[in-house]
Amino acid sequence: MSTPAPAAQKVNLRRPDIMEAVQAQVLSHYRSQLVERIRANGHVLASGDLTVKLAKEFGFCYGVERAIDLAYAARKFFPPDKPIYLLGEIIHNPEVNDQIRNMGIQIISPKPTEDELARLQAGDVAIIPAFGTEVATRKRLEEKGCELVDTTCGDVMSVWKRVRQYSKEKVTSIIHGKSWHEETKATSSQARAYGSGHYLVVFTLAETDYVCNYIIHGGNKQEFLEKFKGAYSAGFDPDQHLQAVGVANQTTMLRGETEEVQNRLKAAMIQKYGATTIDEHFRFFDTICGATQDRQDALQKLLREPMNLLIVIGGYNSSNTSHLAEMGEGKLPTYFIKNAAKMESDRLIRHYDQHDKREIETRDWLPSGKITVGVTAGASCPNNLIEDTIRRLFELRGISVQELVATN
Repeated sequence: MSTPAPAAQKVNLRRPDIMEAVQAQVLSHYRSQLVERIRANGHVLASGDLTVKLAKEFGFCYGVERAIDLAYAARKFFPPDKPIYLLGEIIHNPEVNDQIRNMGIQIISPKPTEDELARLQAGDVAIIPAFGTEVATRKRLEEKGCELVDTTCGDVMSVWKRVRQYSKEKVTSIIHGKSWHEETKATSSQARAYGSGHYLVVFTLAETDYVCNYIIHGGNKQEFLEKFKGAYSAGFDPDQHLQAVGVANQTTMLRGETEEVQNRLKAAMIQKYGATTIDEHFRFFDTICGATQDRQDALQKLLREPMNLLIVIGGYNSSNTSHLAEMGEGKLPTYFIKNAAKMESDRLIRHYDQHDKREIETRDWLPSGKITVGVTAGASCPNNLIEDTIRRLFELRGISVQELVATN
């Protein structure tokens, strides 16, 4: 008879002695004195015919900083020979994940395969990333007897709490988000945590309108299920499970779009059931991440100022960064890059086209003469990458790094 694995432990690394030990290492990797100087100088840096305007809010948020701190702390705290595994990416930034990997932390799938799970032994360390993890995955790790370092963002856990409440009330969670994103997968699993809840993920307003029309008029059930394949819970039946819905969201979506999803679903429920019974059929709670909103608000303000182009820095799979790029695209030439090396010359930039989901080239992207360039970065982008980008912009105008620092 096999011996059961010891009970999993949840490791608390937020002790002052551990945190102090890793702060210097974290700062050495990601801090930027130049960015701090620009922030202190009204978020503007100018030299020659180039002015760079940095959004008032940008880069790392508290949740990201906490996740990185905990990953570094895990490596510092546990013995060097103790295996440490990370479920997917700690955050959506390739440079940060490379740093984590270089520290000897092994990155496995967000939802580990059977082969990956077989590698994990009782007592091994498993780091849960900032996006969280699915309920079933966490349970498997606990059954294995792994020591868990949970870096799940507090804003994400607030959404989970709301979705679990919907589930208890037999209200279907309609989640505004990307069904393929780790955070949304983790949130969706919370709707099934009690075995009785259901969920449906909608990504666009067009998908929302389709759901609203089905609520009001009914429709072809098989067509519905095929359209949303992979974006609803097992056993979901649109004829049964759209009678009472609660809206939640991936925390990094555009607030205005989530609010529109809410408004359209509420209007559909009122049309179907009447305003007097709306509370029986509709729930809503604002679960947009505060840092995400702060960065969107800051960019919106920056976009009202005269600028020639916008640079958005961050991982190409970063949801909150992609929305910043989306905001810029509607106003002026916008280039979504993951690092400064993508600005190969003033004649060529390689940047991400999120509509075609590929990196493309644009030539003659940097205008000659007197110009103003806006710069912002997603919540998973460290300040050192922002500095690299700003320095590269000035280098492309023939202004040396030394001169840049000396005159500002």
